Amino acid sequence: MTNRERVQAILHYQPTDHVPCVHFGYWQETRHKWLEEGYLTPEEATSDTKTALKQGFDFEWTSNYSLGAGLNPGFETRVVAEFPDGSRHVRNGQGVTLLERPGATSIPAEIAHLLTDRASWEEHYLPRVQYKESRVPVKGLLEHKARFEAGQLSPDHPYGFYIGGLYGTIRDIAGVVGLSYIQADDEDLYEEIIRTFGELHVKCTEEACKYIVPGMFDFGHFWEDICFRSGPLVIPSVFDELVGPYYKRITDSLRGVGIDICSLDCDGCIDALIPTWVSNGVNTMFPIEVGVWDASIAPWRKKYGKELRGVGGMNKKVFAEDFAAIDRELERLQTLVALGGYIPCPDHRIAPDAKWENVLYYTKRFKELF
Repeated sequence: MTNRERVQAILHYQPTDHVPCVHFGYWQETRHKWLEEGYLTPEEATSDTKTALKQGFDFEWTSNYSLGAGLNPGFETRVVAEFPDGSRHVRNGQGVTLLERPGATSIPAEIAHLLTDRASWEEHYLPRVQYKESRVPVKGLLEHKARFEAGQLSPDHPYGFYIGGLYGTIRDIAGVVGLSYIQADDEDLYEEIIRTFGELHVKCTEEACKYIVPGMFDFGHFWEDICFRSGPLVIPSVFDELVGPYYKRITDSLRGVGIDICSLDCDGCIDALIPTWVSNGVNTMFPIEVGVWDASIAPWRKKYGKELRGVGGMNKKVFAEDFAAIDRELERLQTLVALGGYIPCPDHRIAPDAKWENVLYYTKRFKELF
């Protein structure tokens, strides 16, 4: 079997010869550390793919083509202010001003947001969220289709088609606090913003599907990142009412061209939003961050049945510990793999505290066990 065939078999509860060893990339600082320790060449250290192959992973769960359903055009990135300590305020392509500090590697703090009310929405954002043909990667889709029909697609990894974030993109633009104020102060505007982005994603998907035939792609993929350690950053009932129907329209379009696996990347404790996703055609959760809340596919499978699949859920923190910790984690994963419809994967990008020898041990033992 090929890796494409294995993924389809596992996520459709069919027999497979073995489970592929999947990853979700690395922090840049992780690769740099391993370069300094002598494990990677300078060329290898610039690439997640080359690093992962050297460590024994089979492929990354990632998308190969994507819609352009964000701001178009984006804002010009510019420095708003500079400070004596070397830090500066920079407005990014979404109109958000961020604090950048020299040497900092964490997510930068948000200082200000251009989207605050109806006036700023209509002046700066509404014109940037209109459909245009250039949002659909027609050339790339046609080239991909030609390779598929000629039998030239690589069998080594599945092919994903990226839709985007229906609510996460809005959260990024307005900020959690700012979006909460908009919802409280101007409910009509809040709903209009969601509706505008939702319709744009639907239109882009419908147009893209005109160039897709069954077999070209193995899964569709969404991104949200709208949860934290204690739950959602959006009211679940509101999310279900306002955003849920757009997921349904999009997943229906994808199923119409043979894409029946629809995965979604959302960090944090996602339990309260899973009902909306599952009931609207999103059937594969990723990366299933274990976190302090001990996320696992097991209770979800018990609640939602086989309609819910998963990719992820491997507690990457054991990479900073020892072989015994990795063995315990692999033993836990064995019980989850036995449920079917599940592919283990480190639950986020591999962090700088990971030890090279631990990751090698993980991939070696994984292939022996699965």
